[in-house]
Amino acid sequence: MASAAAPALNLPLDKVAFIIVKAREYDVKESDSDPDEGSNPIDDGQTDVLTDTQEDPVREELLGAIRGLNDDDRIKLVALAWLGRGTYDIEEWKEAVDTAKTEHPRRAAEYLLNLPLLGDYLEDGLAMFDEGIVDDSDKTEGVDAENEPLGNTPDKPARQ
Repeated sequence: MASAAAPALNLPLDKVAFIIVKAREYDVKESDSDPDEGSNPIDDGQTDVLTDTQEDPVREELLGAIRGLNDDDRIKLVALAWLGRGTYDIEEWKEAVDTAKTEHPRRAAEYLLNLPLLGDYLEDGLAMFDEGIVDDSDKTEGVDAENEPLGNTPDKPARQ
């Protein structure tokens, strides 16, 4: 739980929410278990949508959302994932950001995409800042009905 001396996250929550949603969609993908199938997707029950490929639209949306952040926000996103994973504590936020800046100044999107459970890590990291992507009415914040980022969601007012 965040305390009065807790660091500020300073990440756009609507964009982080979108990344979490897309990361969870991406996490359910599996490697191509039937590369020679050649049949009609309808005959296969549309299971090919769960296959991870380089041309996967979910992968492209996720990469695009992460790459769409400015450099500082991408670095903070890496640090946030590390907080959620348990590599750092909230008291070590500055150290996590500094390490992410040193280790992942480039290709942060690819690094994050290769983290299993990225969505869970990011949400757990947000919880350390007393933030989340679900509001009191149990609706995802920051995304519209099609899971697209709103882009105009104001940050929540500072807690007293």
